[in-house]
Amino acid sequence: MVAFEALQDFIPLYPLYQLLFADHGLSAAQISTLFVIWSTTGFVLEVPSGAWADTYSRRKLLVLGALISALGYAAWITLPSFTGFALGFVLWGTSSALISGTFEAFVYDELVARDRAGRYASLLGRARSASFLANLAATALATPLFALGGYTLAGIFSVLSCLVQAVVALTLPEAPPAEAAADDGSESTGAAFASYLAMLRSGVTEVLTGRTVRRAAGLVAVLLGFMAFDEYFPLLARDAGAATGVVPLLIAGTVAAQAIGGALAGAAYKLPEATFAIGLGLTAVLIAWGALSRSAWGFIPIAIGYGVMQLVIVVSEARLQDSITGPARATITSVSGFFSEVFAIAVFAGFALGSLWFSMAVLVAALTVPVLLTAFVVPLALPAPVNSVSAEARET
Repeated sequence: MVAFEALQDFIPLYPLYQLLFADHGLSAAQISTLFVIWSTTGFVLEVPSGAWADTYSRRKLLVLGALISALGYAAWITLPSFTGFALGFVLWGTSSALISGTFEAFVYDELVARDRAGRYASLLGRARSASFLANLAATALATPLFALGGYTLAGIFSVLSCLVQAVVALTLPEAPPAEAAADDGSESTGAAFASYLAMLRSGVTEVLTGRTVRRAAGLVAVLLGFMAFDEYFPLLARDAGAATGVVPLLIAGTVAAQAIGGALAGAAYKLPEATFAIGLGLTAVLIAWGALSRSAWGFIPIAIGYGVMQLVIVVSEARLQDSITGPARATITSVSGFFSEVFAIAVFAGFALGSLWFSMAVLVAALTVPVLLTAFVVPLALPAPVNSVSAEARET
């Protein structure tokens, strides 16, 4: 499971693709439009794919998601135009929708089957840290790959990583709910669709009627939406005067900090909610400071802030999973993912419009304002640790 998550981020194109777009003549507004296409695809497919994961083989969906992302990266290097980039983002958005809620539900149900649900926060933190370390390795690899073969060679390595990820997914054990659904080969198409609709309704109903789940899902959605920050870090680095070959090294610092933040999430799981509110407020200050410094050194506070935010995100995701009581775990997780994509679209649209008047540094700093405001909401929205609250309280 950790290996699957790690391979998802072993993509040498990650620190380069914004520069790939810019070097093929796209403006900041056009690049933001691509991000909107990406997020729109994700939010359209997020909830339906979550319900699918609750009624079908989650392992097969993880395999399919990895293969689709490989096609997306291939589109970027074979069709280097706005159309080709847009196609790649549609495929990437589809892949993300298939994998996101599916993976979290897959892991949680596997732990429940082994009576180890209490390890979820630590395991999720380890998986996220592994993904960031893999991203860090890919980021470091991006510089020599770019020197040897430009964007094309980095893209080839990215496609190969996705193919290996698909192979790894095939070796994963099937989560019990998905296994039961997958083994029922006699179920008619009509019955399968009815089961799908029932699971979709169950997940959405739990989000709408369960106050704890609703608040937690909303908090996770907003926090994940803030991850739109890193889509602009390469452009921020270039505006600060960094050469293309140096940009991946600056981005590597933010990735390393996220790995550390994810690794600490398990130990931080039971800390008071106010602690995470303070951490998120600190994140806003650090990222704004780093962006407005307009220098490569500004990536030091940016990295620290991003690491703290990753810790808050992982703890929030873990407490969301612990608060879910119904069978539609992937659906509920995908509902949160749906709203995170809605928020991300608003961010991307804001950057596209704002880029007409403001610099990248000012736009990144402006995004820290909602981060700071969200910090005040954390104590109200973040559920208490599962072992310190009764099951009855979690259901209300």
